[in-house]
Amino acid sequence: MSRRRAALEVTARHCGRELDQYGQCVAAKPESWQRDCHHLKMSIARCTSNHPVIRQIRQACAEPFEAFEECLRQNEAATGNCAEQMHRFLQCAEQVQPANPPATVQVK
Repeated sequence: MSRRRAALEVTARHCGRELDQYGQCVAAKPESWQRDCHHLKMSIARCTSNHPVIRQIRQACAEPFEAFEECLRQNEAATGNCAEQMHRFLQCAEQVQPANPPATVQVK
């Protein structure tokens, strides 16, 4: 499995409900999703900020992620114009290695 897919699956596994709600909102409001779905986007951000792997990706890839977000803001009605920015962000996310969780001590 690619790291990109792994990162997306981590997000989906831990924040799937939030992702589904946001996706449904965006699909239902093609002209105004940026404004009308903002609260759902924030719920994804809250959820992902609590997961260490996703936190690492957001920290390591802040610059390409912000460029992608800015592109989405400027192209609300034509988000397909942001494929290049999204690709750069996902390329960065692929390079992030999850930190190893601390070793647990087993008590016998």
